[in-house]
Amino acid sequence: MIRGSKVGLRARQESDLAVLHEELYNDVLTFARADGRAWRPASLPEHSGRKLLEPTDDLAMFSVVELATGELAGEGLLWDIDLFQRSAHLGLSLRPAFRGRGLGSDLVRVLCTYGFVIRGLRRLQVETLADNDAMLTAAERAGFRREGTLRRAAWVYGRELDQVVLGMLHDEWEPEEGEVPAGGAAPARLSP
Repeated sequence: MIRGSKVGLRARQESDLAVLHEELYNDVLTFARADGRAWRPASLPEHSGRKLLEPTDDLAMFSVVELATGELAGEGLLWDIDLFQRSAHLGLSLRPAFRGRGLGSDLVRVLCTYGFVIRGLRRLQVETLADNDAMLTAAERAGFRREGTLRRAAWVYGRELDQVVLGMLHDEWEPEEGEVPAGGAAPARLSP
C-alpha cells in the first residue's frame, strides 16, 4: 500500500467492485461529471469485470482506503499513461460518505507519489469541470497549476460545461515531510 497522511492506495479487490459500481458508476450524475464517456446501464460483470483488477502499462487503478477507519473510500487512477512522453492523467472519485473530509488533497498527493516516484513520470495532468471546486482545490493544494480552460468541452447531463486543465511537472512537485522527491532514492511510506 502507498500511504499518505489520510488515505492509502492499494490494489483493487473483488469485494471493492460491487461497492464502487453501486456508489460511483450507478450514480449517473456523478459518473457524467467524472467521466468523458456517456453513461449506460451496465451490470457489475460487464462494467467492472476482471480487467479492472489487472494492471496494464497505460492504466493504474487503485482502491482508496481511509487510513483512520480502514474503509474503502473510493478510487484513484492514472490513465493514458504514456511511457515515451512519461506523462499521465490523474483522476479520483470518492464515495459520497467520504466527501468533504479533506481526503482529496491527500489522495492527489499519493497519486503523485505513485506517478513521479514509482512510475518515473515527468508530467501529470488533471482535467476537471470548471465548477468542480473540490477537485480544483485538491489539485491546487497538491501543487498543480492551472494551464487553461477548454470552453464548453464537456457534455454533462444535457449541458455544455467548461473544463479546466491543470498540470504538474516532476521538478515542481514538493513532497511533504516523509515523502521522497521525484528523483529520490525510495518511494514514500510503503507498507506490505
